[in-house]
Amino acid sequence: MPIATTRAGLPPPLKWAGGKRWQVPMLRRLWAPHAHRRLVEPFCGGLAVALGLAPDRALLNDANPHLINFYQWLQRGLRIGFPMRNDASCYYAYRDRFNALLESGRASSAEAAGLLYYLNRTGYNGLCRFNRLGRYNVPFGRYAAIRYVSDFTPYRDALAGWTFRAGDFADVPLEPDDFVYADPPYDVEFTAYSRGGFTWEDQERTAVYLSTHPGPVVLVNQATPRIRRLYRALGYRLRYIDAPRRISCTGDRRAVREVVATRNLG
Repeated sequence: MPIATTRAGLPPPLKWAGGKRWQVPMLRRLWAPHAHRRLVEPFCGGLAVALGLAPDRALLNDANPHLINFYQWLQRGLRIGFPMRNDASCYYAYRDRFNALLESGRASSAEAAGLLYYLNRTGYNGLCRFNRLGRYNVPFGRYAAIRYVSDFTPYRDALAGWTFRAGDFADVPLEPDDFVYADPPYDVEFTAYSRGGFTWEDQERTAVYLSTHPGPVVLVNQATPRIRRLYRALGYRLRYIDAPRRISCTGDRRAVREVVATRNLG
């Protein structure tokens, strides 16, 4: 089956633990009056929201430079030339090769981008995890079958008006008119996605930083008591939604309560 060629029809290119595709219908209602603005995501993750809202202009940031490298190669029309198989020996050989590229200073290569895609599709539960030495360490996923894509050229034109950057969320250069959607790592233990992890202090930094933005802000997190207190104290308007669980080896799909904190939506 060919990949769609319009931005709104393109699926997220990666499996992504905690992906926000399910939020898109709710977010479209908030975005619609502001669709003339630039969309900014300080934590762009699996790209489900940007592809779902399909803005003409976007600034998409993530702390994971390997993820951003993959997206930047999508903009160049990435094609993967090596064979991809749902096989443990192949998986671990490619994982070793990916880590060798990282260690030799070739993390920004097309090969590294292609390998990240393969590892993401084949590894356990769509996780993206690195150890303290910066080595990718997700185990083999053991899926019954996997559909791989080797030609990503449909993404080239669709992503042409978007800018990708890797770095800390607070370094994202916001303009006063930007529409910001932020879903930081949720208020649970989270340490392996990128070096340094994401602490409670980072949760506070995120909330405070976005509370000063004069344009529209949508901030989503797990509705823990301290998250609700933090957002309420900073003047966000809070509403709640039930989210499906996305990471569960038992198939548990019970709803998880999430908070949608907004500012300046008009």
